[in-house]
Amino acid sequence: MKLKTLSVASSLAIMASMAAPAYAQDDDGDRTNTIVVTAEFREANLQDTPIAITAVNAEMLEARGQTDISQVAAQAPNVTLKPQPQNGGSGLIAFIRGVGQVDFNYALDPGVGVYVDDVFIPTLSSSLLELMDLDRIEVLRGPQGTLAGKNSIGGSIKLFSAKPQGSGEGYLRATYGSYDRMELRGMADFAVTDTLFARVSGFGRSVDGYVTQLDYGLTHPGSNVPATNARGRGNPDNTTMGGSNTTAGRLALRWMPTDRFEWNISADFTSTKGEAGPTVLIAAGAPTGGTTAFDPFSDNPATSVGAGVPGTEIFETDDMGDLVLDDMMNPILVGYGQYEALPWLTGNDGNAVPVNCAFVPAGPFSCDNIGNQYGDPRYIAYSNFLDARTPTSQAPYKPYSALQNQDFQGWGIHSNMTFDATDNLQLVWISSWREYESKWGQDQDATPVPVAQLDNQLNHRAWSQELRLNFEAADGLLQGTVGGFYLDQNGEYTARVDLNYAGIDFIHGPDTTPSTTKALFGTVTLRPTDMLSITGGLRYTKDKKTYTYFRSNPDGTVPFVDVPPAGPPICEFFYGADPDFGGPTSLGNTPNCLLTGLFDIPGAFTGDRWDWRIAADYRFSDEFLAYASVSTGFKGGGVNPRPFFGPSTGECDDPSYAGGPCNQVLSFNPETIVTYEVGFKADLLDRRLRLNGAAFFNEYSDIILQLSACPESPCLLPANVGAADVKGFELEFSAYPTDGLSLDGGLSYIDFEYTQVGLSGLTGNEITPYTPEWTYSFGIQYDHELESGATVMARFDGSYQSKIFTDSFNTVWSQVDGYFLGNARLGYTTADGDWNVALEVMNVFDKYYFNSVSDVTGSLGLVTGVPGLPRTWALSVRRNF
Repeated sequence: MKLKTLSVASSLAIMASMAAPAYAQDDDGDRTNTIVVTAEFREANLQDTPIAITAVNAEMLEARGQTDISQVAAQAPNVTLKPQPQNGGSGLIAFIRGVGQVDFNYALDPGVGVYVDDVFIPTLSSSLLELMDLDRIEVLRGPQGTLAGKNSIGGSIKLFSAKPQGSGEGYLRATYGSYDRMELRGMADFAVTDTLFARVSGFGRSVDGYVTQLDYGLTHPGSNVPATNARGRGNPDNTTMGGSNTTAGRLALRWMPTDRFEWNISADFTSTKGEAGPTVLIAAGAPTGGTTAFDPFSDNPATSVGAGVPGTEIFETDDMGDLVLDDMMNPILVGYGQYEALPWLTGNDGNAVPVNCAFVPAGPFSCDNIGNQYGDPRYIAYSNFLDARTPTSQAPYKPYSALQNQDFQGWGIHSNMTFDATDNLQLVWISSWREYESKWGQDQDATPVPVAQLDNQLNHRAWSQELRLNFEAADGLLQGTVGGFYLDQNGEYTARVDLNYAGIDFIHGPDTTPSTTKALFGTVTLRPTDMLSITGGLRYTKDKKTYTYFRSNPDGTVPFVDVPPAGPPICEFFYGADPDFGGPTSLGNTPNCLLTGLFDIPGAFTGDRWDWRIAADYRFSDEFLAYASVSTGFKGGGVNPRPFFGPSTGECDDPSYAGGPCNQVLSFNPETIVTYEVGFKADLLDRRLRLNGAAFFNEYSDIILQLSACPESPCLLPANVGAADVKGFELEFSAYPTDGLSLDGGLSYIDFEYTQVGLSGLTGNEITPYTPEWTYSFGIQYDHELESGATVMARFDGSYQSKIFTDSFNTVWSQVDGYFLGNARLGYTTADGDWNVALEVMNVFDKYYFNSVSDVTGSLGLVTGVPGLPRTWALSVRRNF
């Protein structure tokens, strides 16, 4: 579908009579701004805070045209923020200094803490936030274990909303651009009474997708692929991926009955109805030379069952009949049995349709001839989200069609009370309640052949309370904060998981994940002189998490428990070389018997942790501050959310274990870090140049990564794989060389080296996912005042990241090459500041690149990717009131 209908009516209802002030200018003109941050629980100048921070105010967000949190990473050194690919829904992938998390599942905690108005957002699936009516963003690099708590082991990203001022001002802004983008934003700030102020903000946006889905059978009438004609009337291309229709709003109230008490309360909601996540096929067929290349004219034997070639895997055994494992602890495939003769996709001639380069529309591994008749073939996919396979006794739940969607609906209420008991004692109480529901479909193979299809749904609610006591003593000699934190959350994950390549098709869940986090913390700063500050912090955290597994057949029956009418259930786990019987997914077994014993089975994790921080800073002059710190942090442990074998199969580490299925309901420990950091902050040349820098060394332990190699396959197991030393540096600058001209930029480097690896399949030469060795960014802006008093603004932003890998093993096919992106913006503001017109061009040089790639050569025999947007443009008109 194409989302053409912007919710203008609902947006106008939110935004009617909204207004906002024009940009606030610095009193010193062309000088570095004084940016106030609250990284240490109290307001302080960015240049006086001994933490590596990138702070971006609302004016800069507007000048760069940034509208969601993932775009901020381009200007933050050693920070990678990416939207989740199609298999992750509408969430965020976040890494700072090589520490983060990819998996959206509730069993795994994020490694970068995301906060909105000091409220912790505990899941990746609700962290891809729209930038709506913000005062500023603070990106804190390095572990924030004492200041922010668990899951900020890599750092934290804090969004602060603009508070109501009662100014009676506001704005409306309308935008139109590429892919039929229509957007309306607005804000109104007004006084209800002399002590109660309100601020209403909202936006609505509709944009079409940029990856075109084609019906392969219709666009290739001479092929063996049958046309589904699902779009009707022989129309092959009226469906896209990547489009969405979003409406969001926020109401904030600020009550100040006295000069000692302030209560800020807000309510927000977001609703997105979206197409499927944009995904294209990069390569498919038979690998040649290991994992370095594909033979574009061969079918892939690793997915011959999925490609419709008869048979199921037969594995090598020794003279005693025991399974032989390779160096990666996987069974060694020697052939396929002949008992399964039904293809996954039957061609027009009655034979099986294989997965090969014919379904790769563009690139060096394509043998497709689609050309440009339907647009740029690099943005074309032949996925159809359909499994029309003929049912069998082992796979009776066909046909099945996954939804082509990516929907999100969430809301929350935040409260922040501040009471100044005395001039030296302040009480802060922060509380919140948040809920969301996320739904999305997935065609994992991006082909018409039904290799793997899924429908996913996440439901989550979180309730948090935080109490802080800020104090000051001895006329400023001592400052500090003590407090407590409580988080109670519960999530459910439900999915239809149709994996023909693995021989299973089942209902996952609803798996429940209730968890609680309790913490006590304190931080104290001693200022023996006006130049020297010494800070110490301590935090104690206690976690409890229970994950309960439910696996059932799509008809509601439980594998190997509900007896079929034909007789007792059969589930043969033998993986021998007998061609008459190939294993638990072959004909003769009950459906999904591989998942035997995984119904109403809990897996639990409990743990506690002390974190600490010591820092010292010295201001050598008004222009230069230096600091050093040692700090710790951790990411919570948990249990494997995707076991294929339950406790009934025995324990893998049991001395009597002799191969075959074993229990994958296993827990993993928290990962931890100790960071040593030195840095400086300088305002030079009469504040025309700001230069901030930091160098760090991390001792990173019990690293949590997902393994696909276990004593028994299939396997997707999060585990503590080892330890690493990580070192690097970051530089940021802003400059005002002449009147009207401003420059800003950043540079970062990171070196990641494993010092220990366990039995994980790692060699020790890898780097964590989404961690570029080098990044840099720069921006240049010129503001010119015309004789009329109007202002013309021109700005260009550029950013570069070196290559990254998207999986733990750094396979060739998980590599995303380095790339440079440029964005430009031209604006005109009238002399009275009431009107602003802006034209922006994103990806000016039309660079083709990937946000992420998925290497599933080992299971599906193919590689998919999420291409970034090509060159786009947008024209905005804003009216300030």
